[in-house]
Formats: sequence, C-alpha cells, structure tokens
Amino acid sequence: MSKQTRRLLVTGSSGLIGSEVCRYFSAHGWEVHGVDNNQRAAFFGPEGDTRWNQHRLASELPHFIHHEADIRDREAMVHLMPTVRPDAIVHTAAQPSHDRAAGIPFEDFDTNAGGTVNLLEAVRRHRTNLPFVHLSTNKVYGDAVNRIPMQESATRYDYADPDYTNGIPETFSIDQSKHSLFGASKLAADIYVQEYGRYFDMPTAVLRGGCLTGPAHAGVELHGFLSYLVKCNLEDREYTIYGYQGKQVRDNIHAVDVAAFIDVFLQAPRVAEVYNLGGGKENTCSILEAFVMIEEISGKPMRHTYQPTPRSGDHQCYYSDLRKIRAHYPGWRLTMDLRATIEQIYEAWRTRATG
Repeated sequence: MSKQTRRLLVTGSSGLIGSEVCRYFSAHGWEVHGVDNNQRAAFFGPEGDTRWNQHRLASELPHFIHHEADIRDREAMVHLMPTVRPDAIVHTAAQPSHDRAAGIPFEDFDTNAGGTVNLLEAVRRHRTNLPFVHLSTNKVYGDAVNRIPMQESATRYDYADPDYTNGIPETFSIDQSKHSLFGASKLAADIYVQEYGRYFDMPTAVLRGGCLTGPAHAGVELHGFLSYLVKCNLEDREYTIYGYQGKQVRDNIHAVDVAAFIDVFLQAPRVAEVYNLGGGKENTCSILEAFVMIEEISGKPMRHTYQPTPRSGDHQCYYSDLRKIRAHYPGWRLTMDLRATIEQIYEAWRTRATG
C-alpha cells in the first residue's frame, strides 16, 4: 500500500452511516479505521446489534481496521489520534433515539455531547487542520417547526407558509422549543463542533440529518423509521403510528448520498459550517404513504395500530432545504430516490431473514 494512502477515522463505523462511509471511502482508496463498541445493542437490545456489520466490513474491505473503543473514554480518544494519524474524521457514533434518551439521560448525554467533545479535543491536540465532519440531527430545531402553519391533505401534512416551500433552512431557530433529551444532547454536540471550528480555526462541518436510511440500517421501533417499517411488513408485525393520523412527513436520504457529500466536503473543507442534509422535498413521505410503497413492493398488507398522542417534541412535518448545501457544493447531487431506497431496504431485510 502506498505511503500516500489517506487515512479516515470513522466513529460509529458499524452503524448505518458509519458503515456506508467506510465502504465508500475504502472504494476510493482510503485506509479506513473504524471505531465502534456495539453500543447500539446496549441501547436497543439484540435487534440493535451491529456486530454483523462490523464483520462484513472486515471481510469485504481490504484496508479496514477496527478499533474496539468507546468515544466516552477520553484518554482512549486522545491516544487514538497519534496511533491512527488520520487525515480526516467522520463522527457518526451516537445514542440516536428521540424516545430512548428519556430513559437513559446520563448515557445519552455522555455519548452524544461528552463523546463529541472528547473527539474534538483529541483532534485539536493532535492537529488542528484535520477536517472533522459531525452527523447531527434535525431534532436540534426542536418542535418550533410545528409552529409553521400547515396544510392537510388526505395522506400528509405540508407547510402552508410559502417561506418554507423548499423546506427548513439552516437559519431556523434552535431556541425556545422542546427538543427531547436526545435533541438537546445532539444540539450541545452541534454547537461544540461549530465552536471548535470558529475558536480554533478548525475545518468542521455539522450535518443536520433528516431521515438517514439505507439497507445497512438495523432499524428498531425507537430508531430507524423506514427500516423498521419495512421490517414490520416483512415479518407481519404490527407497526404503531404515534399521532398526526400517520400524516407526519419526513425527507429520506440514502446513506450512500450522505457519504458522497462527506467526500465533496473533505475535498474542499470549510470552517464551522452547518448544513441540513436530507432527501429534500422530492424524497418526502408520510407514514401512510410509506405504507403504500412497501405494500406495492412486498405484495403484503401493512398491519398497524394507532396511538393518538404524538411522541413528545416530534415533528409534524420536516424536510430539508437543500439550497445552501447545493450552492456551496454544486457537484453533489442525490442519486437514490425514495422508491429505490425502500426497495433496497426490503431486499436487505429479506436477505438477512433467509440467512
């Protein structure tokens, strides 16, 4: 292997986005170092286990090196930097559930906020010119999104205010709203990534994701909307809709398009930038609309029940305004539409079910 080979450090490497980033950059000639300790299984039980994905990366990627480490371990992160000597860091590790956070507030904060600060400081002590990409969330905007006037159709809600025709921009308020504890811990991390960029002149990017999805997602009820919905259909499970009559809307982006954006950012990094990264308006669906799509793909009816109370702080309608990200990086584009993404998720779950 050439001495010029670039090294990428990916936290949460066995998760959805982390594993896709590993595969993408390995295919582009990078030596990839993954940091993961299967904490998702601790958060969600056996269904959240990601060891299968870790083993897949190790067997399929020629220059992948796994590091069994916890981002909450401050000294381990400090020592990891001179050991790996990365050329860039992609931080995807997190406690990812809006609902689970309320039951494990210390673990949620220590992972999302504390782990991010551990990484930032470890990077700063090593080299301040390393690009640092952080996967944040649209939950940093809290439920203030729900104050936008809405219009209702037979299957979905949408924004009635023309100022949001293209979706939620990065300038939308992050203050004076209910975020969920998950949203609050991720917001703390989000601000820290921006501050390390501005204060220490470090090339950092915060990616406020919509529904990030794809075939490698180990979706569970508390996290992984499309993946879990497809799994329920395949296994004849009853899916629970929480509030809004199932008309709540999300934009969905395939993990490969997330990885492709990270690539263009690393090629031309900027300092302390924030981007809303989702599928945009063209890749939105409500829960009811997602039911129809998976029923068409699988040929099986979707079993579901309805709980009229929405999840606390949940968005009634959210999709990303992609105009800023496209203006800064016009070479990036979405390559996977919603239908193709659901088809891939269905085939992945079916393959796993049959061994």
